[in-house]
Amino acid sequence: GGRELWPRILWIVVITLLISVAQSILFAVAVLQIVIMIVSKGRPNEELGDFGSMVGAWVAKAARYQSAASDEKPWPWRPMGS
Repeated sequence: GGRELWPRILWIVVITLLISVAQSILFAVAVLQIVIMIVSKGRPNEELGDFGSMVGAWVAKAARYQSAASDEKPWPWRPMGS
């Protein structure tokens, strides 16, 4: 009903802020990965790649909630991997 609409609007605003933080993190990961690849002659850091994938998956979940394609809120409301 309409009663759940206001909390959802609030969460969409919060998630929008979190997405912009996630974008900054992904940018930092990209810059760090480029530096690592320069130093290691083209070999990326696997952990950093996995971390970037995890952040990317979170952004996708967040976008699904924002666009009302899903009612599932992303982390920190649910475990990161779920």
